[in-house]
Amino acid sequence: MRPMMGDAVSHKREKTATLRDVAAKAGVSRMTVSKVMRGVGNISDETRQKVRQAADELGYLPNSLAGSLSSRKNLMVGVIIPSISDIVFSEVLSGVNAVLRPRGFHTFIGESHFDPAVEADLIRAMLSFQPAGLFVNGGMARSTDAQRLLEKRNCPAIQLWDCDETDLDFSAGPSHAEAGRLVAEHLLSRGLRRIAYIGAELNKDICARRRYLSLRSSLAASGVDLISLVCEAKPRQAETGRSLAQQLMRLHPDIQAIHFLNDAMALGGLSHLHEAGIAVPDQVSVIGFNGTSLPNTVRTKLTTVDVARAAIGEIAAEALLNMLANAHVNGSWRAAIRLVQGNTTRKL
Repeated sequence: MRPMMGDAVSHKREKTATLRDVAAKAGVSRMTVSKVMRGVGNISDETRQKVRQAADELGYLPNSLAGSLSSRKNLMVGVIIPSISDIVFSEVLSGVNAVLRPRGFHTFIGESHFDPAVEADLIRAMLSFQPAGLFVNGGMARSTDAQRLLEKRNCPAIQLWDCDETDLDFSAGPSHAEAGRLVAEHLLSRGLRRIAYIGAELNKDICARRRYLSLRSSLAASGVDLISLVCEAKPRQAETGRSLAQQLMRLHPDIQAIHFLNDAMALGGLSHLHEAGIAVPDQVSVIGFNGTSLPNTVRTKLTTVDVARAAIGEIAAEALLNMLANAHVNGSWRAAIRLVQGNTTRKL
């Protein structure tokens, strides 16, 4: 029933439960409650259960930030990735969480969308919380502000998704230059000479650009000129791959193979080729990158370069834990990559 005009409607909230309230309900000291909430101290399982039950019933939430600042042990870890909706980065993030969460750490996530200014703002905001560590995505243009903030940080900083270049404490990712060479070798070994590349946003995604440049130079070393079609204004999604493949085949109908920036674009390109009646792989071979299409294969199994995505996050998180424990950590870890032969490129 809606209140009538003039009726008093109370929006007063109940009093927030305090540590003192939890201690009184559980029949223990405030120090005991504090230790249970922080997961420290020699407290019996029975007492821990009693305290947590009292906290749950009262709806008590400890001030984690205040506690961490006073104890100098912050359990928050910042992670900045280009997009959480991109399965590549979401799987890397899952790897990070799989290692850190069982150890009591919590990640807070920021999306940069490959924008250097946004990344700098996120770094500034995350460092203001004095996190235990910071993960940033490699292979993107970094602003002067971001570089300065990272230089003055007071926590370990780890680079994800790129092991070719790093100036941080640790890096975990594939060699994108190696991936480009791997694709070139695969296509050349099948006698293909009219080879094209389709991509997007290479000015933002330095890792993708590095793969592209490696592919081009590897082909050039064998006397093959790469035909390139790159759109900086469109997202790296299936629809972009579809429209660019249509444009490519109109301009170069004799193309024998296409390497796409990622699997999503490759699947979009494949849809156009099938609808246009272009036989794959007899007329045109197709290769993607990142292996995200492999778990969803039904009839068409895309040839792609698969990357150990979750392992990147796991190794990076382990490195952070080791650094926090003052253990020695090597500067980088190269994620395994493998070219998975599907039915979109010719078999030997």
